[in-house]
Amino acid sequence: MFRRCMLGGGLATIGGLAAGRAIAADKNYGPGVTDTEIKLGQFAAYSGPLSGFSVQNKAGIAFFDMVNAEGGVNGRKVKIVSLDDGYQPPKSVEVTRQLVENEKVLALYMPLGTPTNSAIHKYMNQKQVPQLFITSGAVKWGDPKAYPWTMGWLPSFQAEGGNFTRYVLKTKPDAKIGVLYQNDDFGKDYLRGIHAALGKQHAKMIVSEQAYETTDPTIDTQIINLKASGADVLMNIASIKFAAMAIRKMADIGWKPLHFLNSPSSGVSATLAPAGFDNSTGIITADFLKDPTDPRWKDDKAVADYLAWLKKYQPDANPADRLNVVGYSIGQTMLQVLKQCGNDLTRPNVMKQAASLDIELPMLLPGIRIKTSPEDFFPIEGEYLQRFDGTRWVVFGDLLQ
Repeated sequence: MFRRCMLGGGLATIGGLAAGRAIAADKNYGPGVTDTEIKLGQFAAYSGPLSGFSVQNKAGIAFFDMVNAEGGVNGRKVKIVSLDDGYQPPKSVEVTRQLVENEKVLALYMPLGTPTNSAIHKYMNQKQVPQLFITSGAVKWGDPKAYPWTMGWLPSFQAEGGNFTRYVLKTKPDAKIGVLYQNDDFGKDYLRGIHAALGKQHAKMIVSEQAYETTDPTIDTQIINLKASGADVLMNIASIKFAAMAIRKMADIGWKPLHFLNSPSSGVSATLAPAGFDNSTGIITADFLKDPTDPRWKDDKAVADYLAWLKKYQPDANPADRLNVVGYSIGQTMLQVLKQCGNDLTRPNVMKQAASLDIELPMLLPGIRIKTSPEDFFPIEGEYLQRFDGTRWVVFGDLLQ
């Protein structure tokens, strides 16, 4: 089992976040909190076929390395207990019980995955433990009435699937659409967004839907079937490893549809480099984060600060991997919540503050901000489309919200 307890560091530029403030006399603490420490928990796929996504968790831990090095949160160091669940829901349940019942963490912080978090969804709400900033865009994480202790962070998968589809309807109204999707809540959320955007046309315009399991050795058969269907548009709703496989197989068989790739799997180093940049040229995705390797940000202070952090706290990380930006930005969001809590570091107040955010994060694209309310548990609700030019992603069009 992967187990990592990290002490993290601070960011003085977000919403007046100044570390080291004196602790007031009246303190209200929940589990995992003392005068000197705040304990958070998380799980991630450090092993297994989806282990590539764990990059964002490692970055989210390293962000708090910086926070602690700069004095912590109101004088308290943040301890993160991060456990490996291998992206296996039964294991997710096991390690979550360990974090909540044995480690007695204050909250879960950026637990990874849709099916894995689905497995603990009811448990976390029954136990009234914050399940915060899940690295999944499943729409179910934005239901404060039924699940008031759960909140996602990424833009909705359904919304992104709809954005891709509306672009197709606008630019290629006679399209024949094929869909490759992971056969779990992750893939099915995108599929629902695609169907909803097509409306009654979905039965006519979608010519093939091909599912795969995360345990499958390849997706060659699915790609061959999609080409044979006559599809001239592909919605690639696959996780990192399988997305790269799909791109390579498409090149091998000479299939060149208009290709859309889900944003969680759009990393240049994680997906496109293994698939081949020539094979990836022309793919369209969506994003809400700055690409630190994009020349347009060469004079951007936020990007310079991010790269300096990465070099110091993640020296072996690839600057081109967007998942590092995801983990860094979720870390900033969690830091803001803890700062807003002050000395009332209880689970109810953590959720209250998570539902009271209105901040700009340095690595968000212009026009996008973190905003929540007791009725709105979707922190990010905007994206831009972008196209891979053989070297980098190039943003085009207006902000989609």
